[in-house]
Amino acid sequence: MTNAVKKRGRPSSQNIFSQFARVMKNLAEYGGLPSLEQASAIWDDIWYVEAHNSTGIEGNTLVLREVKAMLQRNRAIGGKELKDYLEVEGYAKAAKWVYSQARAPKVFVPEGILSITELRFIHELLLESLWKVEPHKNALPSETPGSFRQHDILPFRGGMTPPSFPLVLPDVMAWIKDVNRLGAQVENEDIAAEAIPLKLAQLHCQFERIHPFLDGNGRTGRLVLNLILVRLGFPPAIILKSRRERYIKALDQADQGNVTPLAAIIAKAAIDNVHRFIVPKFAQDSDWVRLESLVTKDMTYSALRQAAGRLETIAGFNFMHKPYPTE
Repeated sequence: MTNAVKKRGRPSSQNIFSQFARVMKNLAEYGGLPSLEQASAIWDDIWYVEAHNSTGIEGNTLVLREVKAMLQRNRAIGGKELKDYLEVEGYAKAAKWVYSQARAPKVFVPEGILSITELRFIHELLLESLWKVEPHKNALPSETPGSFRQHDILPFRGGMTPPSFPLVLPDVMAWIKDVNRLGAQVENEDIAAEAIPLKLAQLHCQFERIHPFLDGNGRTGRLVLNLILVRLGFPPAIILKSRRERYIKALDQADQGNVTPLAAIIAKAAIDNVHRFIVPKFAQDSDWVRLESLVTKDMTYSALRQAAGRLETIAGFNFMHKPYPTE
């Protein structure tokens, strides 16, 4: 057979981890993540997409257009159930706080990158509005948003078995120690950058296995994962709801000891959000803008994309804005 065309498949996990290391190194060299004030429009774009997709993974029916209308104008459109709007509202509130930690001092954590207070705070932000209207039907008075469960939970579809509720607090405390150990390893450069996604996947799986709350563990787990990421200087990772089955399968595989598929999903999602930012060095170092916003009558978007492509070759990662799927 002559002139055979080799089909391009998905990049290997190792290639994704190598790309993660290269991209995050370049991001740090270009000044790291911008604050909410420096790049509010881009952070808001990530915010809409995360609130839509992370709640969608759990069955929320709002489409991205409805999420944007609600968060931009505080206006409910689409005639969906009140529960769906309140889920998005709570998630958005918690995600906004997580993003604020990208450049903010650690309010609750004198040492490390996560505290039990912050974990409970995120869960409270996530569910407090919803539970005022529609509390969990099995919740005890002590199982309010931000409080650990007082119920045992049945094993999940893939076999993952949460611990009995008396073990939740000690398991959470041990998990937080593991999180902060990773923070120290990254700060001291005691872990290879390619290995960071594998450790993040392990931590994410451990949290979901503990399932410390009566409800909202999936959303809380993804929010806390993003808090860890931004505290480490990386962008948040957004798991698209269209990839839900792949994500759930990867969680099951991680629970059985193979964290590589989940690590690849997290690494790719974080890389995708680096693509949301560019750093124009011809402006001030703190200026983070969308590529489209640089278009002028003398500089077309096509020309900017070509220039960004040349920068990609030099710097080792893609500066060009890559839109998310709308659904």
